[in-house]
Order: sequence, then C-alpha cells, then structure tokens
Amino acid sequence: MKVNAITLRAGHVVEYNGKLCVVTKNEIVQPGKGNSVAQVEMRDIRTGNKDNVRYRTQETVERVRLEQTEYQFLYFAGDDIVLMNNETYEQITVPKEQMGPQAAYLQDSMVIEVETFEGEPLGFKMPDRIVMEIVEAEPVVKGQTATTSYKPAILENGEKVMVPPHIGSGIKIVVKLEDGIGTYVERYKG
Repeated sequence: MKVNAITLRAGHVVEYNGKLCVVTKNEIVQPGKGNSVAQVEMRDIRTGNKDNVRYRTQETVERVRLEQTEYQFLYFAGDDIVLMNNETYEQITVPKEQMGPQAAYLQDSMVIEVETFEGEPLGFKMPDRIVMEIVEAEPVVKGQTATTSYKPAILENGEKVMVPPHIGSGIKIVVKLEDGIGTYVERYKG
C-alpha cells in the first residue's frame, strides 16, 4: 500500500530497492531554503544493514503489512528453534541467530508472536515479562541492603542479570526483556 513518506513512523515496514526495511527513525527536516524533507533511518530486516534515505514530503513509498501470528515454542533442535502455529498446528523451524539474544529466554510452551511476510518469518515478539529462577547469586552481606546497590546473578538459562542484594539462589524473579536483554523487575509473587 502506498503512503506518503511524511507519515512513516518507527516500526513501519517498507519496501526499499527491492528489500524489506523497518523504519527505526523518521524526522521532518526543514532546510533554510526549499521544501521540507523526511529523513528516514531504516534497517534491512533480513541482513540488518542500516540506511538513511531522504524523501520529499509529497513522495510516496510502498508500506508492507506483516502478518502477525501466535506460535508456541516447542523445543531447540541444535541451532534451530521449532515453533508451532496455535491455530493450524503447523510447525516451522527458525535459525536461533535469526531470533537474536531473546532466544535464550524461550521457555517450554511459551507463546510468542511471529511476524511473517509471504510465509517467511521475519520478526519475533516475546512476552513483556518472563518468570525465571536464580540459580547462582552472591550471598547477602549484612548492611548492604541500606544502599541501592545491585549484584550480579545467573538465571536458569545461563544469562546474567543485576538483582537487589536480598535476592538469592532459588528465588523466582520477573524479568523484563528489552532488545533481547533481561532486566530485573521484581520478585515473583506466585
């Protein structure tokens, strides 16, 4: 679907030079002389290469709509991830590196949103918050809780996260994923 370049926002997917690109930044630039232009920063979905493009504000670009479908994580098969469509029970295999660092946070039967274009998986959206158990943490030092210091801890998936001093091994915590990196939110109350 054709849209004006001025209407593009971060997260929109466009077709540019035969490639699918996701818009990461868009700003309207008004030079001292002449017409305004849309300065668009985009990243190629398949290769990850970034590109900066200037469009005249009246210029149109081809915006692509991605299908979003819920898939359930089944298991790891070597360097691949096997997912199942919750409606059709069709299974797909995706390379672990395509999902990036967030693949380490997959848990049994976890439901994730997969964005596809013409049947090809391109993007993955994990749940905002995940419950994980601490398997290794430094012991609590008396008096350390008075300050707002954090200590490193290792989660059940082997990833490191910074936690408050009162959190120890065997405690379940809520982890928030941002760009594939887990950060401590709170102690799990379940």
